[in-house]
Amino acid sequence: MEISSPPSTPPSSSSSSTTHAYCPLQAQKSAHNMDATDEIDVALDTSCLDYIDRVKSTFQQLSGPQRHFFITELLGCCDSQLLQYIYTFITPRLKVDFLKELPIELSLHVLSFIDDARTLARASHVSKYWNVLLKDEAAWKSLCYKHQYQQNHVIHFPRTLSLQQQQPMSYRDFFRRKYNIDAAWNQGGKVTPCENRIGHGLATSLQMDDTFIVIGCDNNHIEVFDAKNGKYIRSLIGHEGGVWTLQFLKSKINNEHVLVTGGCDRAARVWNLSTGELRHVLRGHSSTIRCLKIRDEKVAVTGSRDTTLRIWDIEQGVLLHVCTGHQGSVRCLDIAGNKVVSGSYDTTARLWDIETGECLHEFTGHHSQIYAIAFDGVRVVTGSLDSNIRVWSPQTGECLATLQGHTSLVGHLQLSANTLVSGGSDGNVRKWDLNTFECQQRISAHDNSVTCLQYDDKRILTGGSDGKVILWDIEKGTLIRSFTQNARTVWKIQMNETKAVVILQRDCSVDPNEQDSETAATHRTIIELHDFDPDGSDQNDTISDDSTSTTSIQEIEK
Repeated sequence: MEISSPPSTPPSSSSSSTTHAYCPLQAQKSAHNMDATDEIDVALDTSCLDYIDRVKSTFQQLSGPQRHFFITELLGCCDSQLLQYIYTFITPRLKVDFLKELPIELSLHVLSFIDDARTLARASHVSKYWNVLLKDEAAWKSLCYKHQYQQNHVIHFPRTLSLQQQQPMSYRDFFRRKYNIDAAWNQGGKVTPCENRIGHGLATSLQMDDTFIVIGCDNNHIEVFDAKNGKYIRSLIGHEGGVWTLQFLKSKINNEHVLVTGGCDRAARVWNLSTGELRHVLRGHSSTIRCLKIRDEKVAVTGSRDTTLRIWDIEQGVLLHVCTGHQGSVRCLDIAGNKVVSGSYDTTARLWDIETGECLHEFTGHHSQIYAIAFDGVRVVTGSLDSNIRVWSPQTGECLATLQGHTSLVGHLQLSANTLVSGGSDGNVRKWDLNTFECQQRISAHDNSVTCLQYDDKRILTGGSDGKVILWDIEKGTLIRSFTQNARTVWKIQMNETKAVVILQRDCSVDPNEQDSETAATHRTIIELHDFDPDGSDQNDTISDDSTSTTSIQEIEK
């Protein structure tokens, strides 16, 4: 199709008034700035506008490839200044907010596929519309599920530890808090040294909940600290020998904390942890109490080097049953429901009925002393000096599997659902799948014995006699970070979702005035409280779908 040639004379300014009658061009003015449209009005006369109209009409009749060719040729005739003008004209037309064009339901569905919190945080800065859209709970609820942030987050610490009272929280606030806690675990939180009176003594036992940190020591004392800030509260004095084992729980009846302790003086003691009052002294064992477990605020079980277990009514302070049968020291206990399992230096483990004191099963198969035991009501797991782990059926007493891999004493076991984590004197930590009895992760954790370990759904925290405390990824088995400065040795660790307590021994300088003194020590016991939620320790994690968030999403990026 032929295009008419343009006029041979330049357009005159006197005809600029006629441009207002040209509707197609007038329609374009809204897309230009006013200075540019004024120049067009001055530069074009009627004949030129008619010509442009014919070219435009012809262009609309061309096929797609013909249009491409025409535009290519036209652009080839433009200088850089004109191309820049074309760019500024076209760019705004190509910017389309696709989320704004979609129904809200579809927009939220699109956002639900984003599984990275930082991406969502950056997206909230794109526009006001996106910011408002990302305040909707749907996207954050989806992200909570993808990151496995659940209400009452699963944490595998002793079952007796109490949970905080829960208050509603939006998914957005809930996710932000959980995300920031995870980041603090991985990068390091607030560390508070706890002033203590243990000195160069040995910390033998440790337990922490939301209120108290309780430590048993070989100097006969029990040290109590505030779990929120690490401040010393009191020392419980009464034992006449080293304290080797303890456990406490919060009573469901009166909200008081009940503490039971045992040690070298062969007596167990029951305390009101909230006030420090000694309630009962439980006498009967003829040798050191090496282990104990509390079933509830009424019943506790102690195991002793005298080869017996004793079941106590700790509410009344009286003996219920004496369990005999072991031929060696009772080294470890665990309770599930109305059953208690015991591991002994006689190489056997036993299952007992707490209500009657009767031995239900004897588990035989290890070739050396049993040092660790775990029981969840479904399986009994034992760790021995023979370097093996055995899994037993509490229903039949038979051995279900022998887990091999450690090359030395298996002294630490932690069991939850189908996951078992073990630590040994070979310095290794292993994660086992109890459905298949296969080792999923083998971690060369320490240069010497593993002295303590604990895990949750995301991480394993280990301490060793090499003086190191190390944090590991439980799924990958990889190092996350060194948890604290190296020490002489690590006594105990315990953690919950937002805090961890580390007890270790560090070298220290000796006062020149005490160098000749028998009491001068070159090392001291150090207690560290690690807080990974210092600004939200009073917040609770119950989620309300109806609540709205007023906190800035930008805090996720801190």
